[in-house]
Amino acid sequence: MRKDHRPYWLKRLQLRWRNWRTNYFLIPQFDAIGVEPEVMDPTSVHVFGSNVRLGNYPHLISNAEKCIRFTTFGHKGGEAFITVGDYVLISPGVRISAAQSIEIGDACMIAANVYISDSDWHGLYNRTRPFRCTAPVCLGNNVWIGDSATICKGVSIGDNSVVGAGSVVTKDVPANTVVAGNPAKPVKTLNPKRRMITREALFADAFRQAHNMDELDKLMLKDNSLLGWLRALLFPRRGD
Repeated sequence: MRKDHRPYWLKRLQLRWRNWRTNYFLIPQFDAIGVEPEVMDPTSVHVFGSNVRLGNYPHLISNAEKCIRFTTFGHKGGEAFITVGDYVLISPGVRISAAQSIEIGDACMIAANVYISDSDWHGLYNRTRPFRCTAPVCLGNNVWIGDSATICKGVSIGDNSVVGAGSVVTKDVPANTVVAGNPAKPVKTLNPKRRMITREALFADAFRQAHNMDELDKLMLKDNSLLGWLRALLFPRRGD
C-alpha cells in the first residue's frame, strides 16, 4: 500500500493493542528495560537467556520475516550479559549473541541484519566444544552499524564511529572513525570538534513529540473511513 487507509480511531486502537502486547508479553522477558520502549511488532522480538537489559527509549523495529534476537548463553557455565544504553535503534533481522558480555552505548543505531557476537561458539580443532574463545564486545555512544555488518568477538568501537554496510569488524575501531570492508579498515575520520546531533535529540521533549505525531495522524487520516480501508484491503486499486 502506498497510503495508510485506516481511519484515525482504528490506528489508535491498533497502537494500544500493540503497546499492551509489549507490556504484557515482551517486557517481562528482559531483566530491565527503561521508559517508553517503542516496539513495532512485539511478537517478532525474541529474548533467549537472562541478563538482557535495555535503557530508556529503545526503538525496536522488526517483523515476522526479520526478527530481532537477543541471546545470552554463558561461557563455561558462567553468566553472559547484554546491556543496551538509552535511545538505541535496533532494526529488523539484528542478532546479538553473548557468551560473556556485549555492551552497547547510548544513541547507537544498528541497521538491518547486523550480527554482533562475543564468541566463536566452536573451537577450530575441537568443534564439539563450544565457547572455545570469547572476548567482550563494547560499542561506544552514538555508534552507527551499517546494514548486514558483523561485529566479532573482542571488538571495541569508539564513540561516534560508523561501520559501513556489509563490513566484518575484527579489530578495535577508534572514536570518530568510519570503517568499511572485510576485514573492516578505516576509510574516513570524523571531525571531533564538529557538533554531533544524536538520537537523544529526538527525545528532548518526548511528550511534545508524541503530541505532534498524534496531530499529524489526525490530519493525514481524517478523511479515511472503515469501509474505505476494507475496500483498499480487499479490492486494491492503482494508487492505493
